[in-house]
Amino acid sequence: MSLPKDLLYTKEHEWIKKEDGKVRIGITDFAQDELGDIVFVELPEVGDEIQADEPFGSVESVKTVSELYAPINGKVVEINDELEDSPEFVNESPYEKAWMIVVEPADEAELDQLLSAEQYEETIKAD
Repeated sequence: MSLPKDLLYTKEHEWIKKEDGKVRIGITDFAQDELGDIVFVELPEVGDEIQADEPFGSVESVKTVSELYAPINGKVVEINDELEDSPEFVNESPYEKAWMIVVEPADEAELDQLLSAEQYEETIKAD
């Protein structure tokens, strides 16, 4: 399982990458592996406001549909349009090609509540 050390994580299996006052969000390698083959990704629109711990979209696999939970409050400034035609990127490249949204955080201090790679690894081992 791949777990980049430079990212932040949530207990709901999202990863967060800080980028010049914005954050890029996707799902972890662990999550995509648990879900199986991804066949559809539903994302919000640019301009939508997301709320921490609330669903902002969903990922559909051959096994199930799983909601995506916002790690922070903020405004969606970019979405990964490529996932509409290539949802398999989530399985093939969860940290590079399969980022889902870019968000302008309402409050960057919220990022302090997220998990480090080590903390996330402990969380999934406990499950």
